[in-house]
Amino acid sequence: MATVTLKNIPDELYDQIRQSAKTNRRSINSEIITCIEKALRDRKIYPEKIIAAASALRKKTAGHLFTEKEITKVKNAGRP
Repeated sequence: MATVTLKNIPDELYDQIRQSAKTNRRSINSEIITCIEKALRDRKIYPEKIIAAASALRKKTAGHLFTEKEITKVKNAGRP
């Protein structure tokens, strides 16, 4: 297993990690690994979810066909 050394961690961040580790009954090292795993897991892209959301949006807007003129008019009017 690889080893990583963290340097120059701001005191406030270290205190948050330390408190979180204490709350979760983990070592600071285990808490940092858990935080990294969670951060990377939350950023994972799930194509199935994106496709499902796009399909739902297409169904919702299927009957609304806009001309280029209408789109330009709305863009020029600005957003609310």
